[in-house]
Amino acid sequence: MKILLVAGARPNFMKIAPLVRELRARTEAGKLGSWEDKTLFSNQTNQKNEKNEINYKIVHTGQHYDEEMSQVFFDELEIPAPDYHLNAGSGTHAEQTAKIMVAFERVCIEEQPNIVVVVGDVNSTLACSIVAKKMGIKVAHIEAGLRSRDWSMPEEINRVVTDSVSDYLFVTEKSGRENLLREGKRPESIFFVGHVMVDNLLYIKSRLEDTKLGSSEIGKLKKTLGEYAFLTLHRPSNVDDSETFHGIIAALNEISKDLPIIFPVHPRTRNALSRFSIRVSHSIHLLPPLSFLDSLYLWKDAKLVMTDSGGLQEETTALGIPCFTIRENTERPITIEEGTNTLVGNSKEGILAAYNEFKSGKKKIGIVPELWDGRASERIVKILSEFSVH
Repeated sequence: MKILLVAGARPNFMKIAPLVRELRARTEAGKLGSWEDKTLFSNQTNQKNEKNEINYKIVHTGQHYDEEMSQVFFDELEIPAPDYHLNAGSGTHAEQTAKIMVAFERVCIEEQPNIVVVVGDVNSTLACSIVAKKMGIKVAHIEAGLRSRDWSMPEEINRVVTDSVSDYLFVTEKSGRENLLREGKRPESIFFVGHVMVDNLLYIKSRLEDTKLGSSEIGKLKKTLGEYAFLTLHRPSNVDDSETFHGIIAALNEISKDLPIIFPVHPRTRNALSRFSIRVSHSIHLLPPLSFLDSLYLWKDAKLVMTDSGGLQEETTALGIPCFTIRENTERPITIEEGTNTLVGNSKEGILAAYNEFKSGKKKIGIVPELWDGRASERIVKILSEFSVH
């Protein structure tokens, strides 16, 4: 069986990395094969395992140009560089989606895969799932069933449409299964497997001790500050509107008087800071975008994480770190219901009210959700390999 693993941005690669590592482990154990000499590993097929062999290649759509995505990035994840790079680039949602669809169709024609595996909720996820489905190729969606019910979010549209055409729906939490059943998906197409992002988190965390980050610049900053908060902020709804962004930064400037903040700044956010002439407190330490390893090294020991991303809501819950989500809604309710996440909105008043409660000792104590145990990729590969036998 041939599989194409699709990624469009750095976070997507963090989600496919555990799958690649699991496939590699099975290949080395002689349980699965690889895909020609061009890929990771030499082909070790034989007649006995030919029926459940999984061959795979990695496709990078190039949806997000990222100069940090060098060979070092792939080495850090312990996965190979992509077999295909579609160079989709930026543009409107329609332009970007169309470019990805045209380029990905050519890949599918050349490779004739049995399954296309997509992850998350970016435009690449939507584009490649539609192309595959129209070509009669099975689609597997990892991180399926998440819903914010906020149709102003492009990601929500991508999630719903991708799920509507997917044949295999791998969900991270039980609410995902409930959402999919409510939307009419067949129960036998839904698999509760846990979270590949948590797989990657636990794997990379186990390797931190082998790094020399303690003596690096971020290591020195971490040691100097002692206690600190960690912040990420990049969503258009937060940084593209001057009034909203001014309010958020005003709240953060206030918080930083009590608790210093480490803030790796997304390019979109840095441009907005300049465009709106927003002044940031000296107690907010602005850094360039960080690698996953560097970022984890900082936030895993933070007193508080503040973010508007989806991944950090889940990762902080997995490690038991208090998290403020600076949004009005979340598609990851389990992080609030069971985890350490608090939805604080994006107003100055809401953020400060939540921080004052936190400061007074009302620290949210959560639990690690079911199946967030670092073995989601193992479950997914097992299900896909079972498909290959039938």
